[in-house]
Amino acid sequence: MSPYPAILVLDLSLPLALKSSSLPDLQWTSQFQASSSSTFFSLNTMSKLDRAVYDQYMTLDVSESVTLAEYVWIGGSGQDLRCKTKTLTKPIKSVADLPIWNFDGSSTGQAPGEDSEVLLRPVSIFKDPFRRGQHILVLCDCLKPDMTPIANNTRADAARVMKAAEGEEPWFGIEQEYTLFEKDGVTPYGWPKGGFPGPQGPYYCGAGAHSVFGRLIVDAHYRASLYAGINISGINAEVMPGQWEYQVGPCTGIESGDHLWMSRYILLRVCEDFGVNVSWDPKPIPGDWNGAGCHTNYSTKAMREEGGMAKIIEAIEKMKLKHKEHIAAYGTGNERRLTGRHETASMDTFSYGVANRGASVRIPRVAEAEGKGYFEDRRPASNMDPYVVTSRIVKTTILNEA
Repeated sequence: MSPYPAILVLDLSLPLALKSSSLPDLQWTSQFQASSSSTFFSLNTMSKLDRAVYDQYMTLDVSESVTLAEYVWIGGSGQDLRCKTKTLTKPIKSVADLPIWNFDGSSTGQAPGEDSEVLLRPVSIFKDPFRRGQHILVLCDCLKPDMTPIANNTRADAARVMKAAEGEEPWFGIEQEYTLFEKDGVTPYGWPKGGFPGPQGPYYCGAGAHSVFGRLIVDAHYRASLYAGINISGINAEVMPGQWEYQVGPCTGIESGDHLWMSRYILLRVCEDFGVNVSWDPKPIPGDWNGAGCHTNYSTKAMREEGGMAKIIEAIEKMKLKHKEHIAAYGTGNERRLTGRHETASMDTFSYGVANRGASVRIPRVAEAEGKGYFEDRRPASNMDPYVVTSRIVKTTILNEA
């Protein structure tokens, strides 16, 4: 016999009256498969069941003097995000009011077991769109006990770089592409299981159930990000079905990385509620399908002023000389995406041009017309670290660092 208790199977997709009348006929099963989280319940069923129960508890009165702070940090892979909640009983007006906390770094790949405590130092606060009210999301730096950055803390160096360049007022606008997947992690959202949709063409900025999949998820993330205080400036469906993009910016300096990382966290949480997965992979589906990038738009004060086009070209020429260094900093798996096809340049060569989406760097038509503005670095992968990418651009174009 199975060591696990019998489990009741409910189909919550049925009308309420039918469900009530059918209760005596419910079937039971004691079969259990630990490898499958959806053996007994469909994904939608679990989502509905959990939300209904959850909402009962969320209406309980809690003292307004209590603030729940969700501490968020970048995990050991450099791409995953972790979080834990702390109860605070004093007003929080800035990061200075938040205590330093810690976590078990041996469980996230960020510290050895014999010296496992990693410190969490708050660096940025956002409103919590999940708990609402006075509750907050707190982006954190990861530090060693001696208060120095741990090995995969890329924000520390980015903060140094942005501080050194603040007189140039570097602005960034980051276009985060991502792909939604079913819970199985294999099927892109909206694709037929075990098959393929029609060829690319109708999906980019599309409308209608035949071409757009997951808009409710995307709109929920958009709204939650706006509520949180993320400087999110837009959304659109992408070229491959099930793939989407949102834009963060313009942001100045280190703020660009802070806002992008927290926007990713919010997307993960929204998708958790909807029961779907997010992939940051730059080429999640091989073949004749577009990859996913994180195009990074950039300008300095001098580029935005009259005669700024000369400064734009000067910066791009500097980046040309450090193409290999930039490619190395622009995310993992990018060689599968930067092939010279599907609106990309080859990762082996550097190119730039006006309105050219097949170039490494694109100069917008409006910038050419006005003789000032910004340019778009199209090389970064969707899984890139915004702290690394933005600081690499500033090192090359402003600080002249290796």
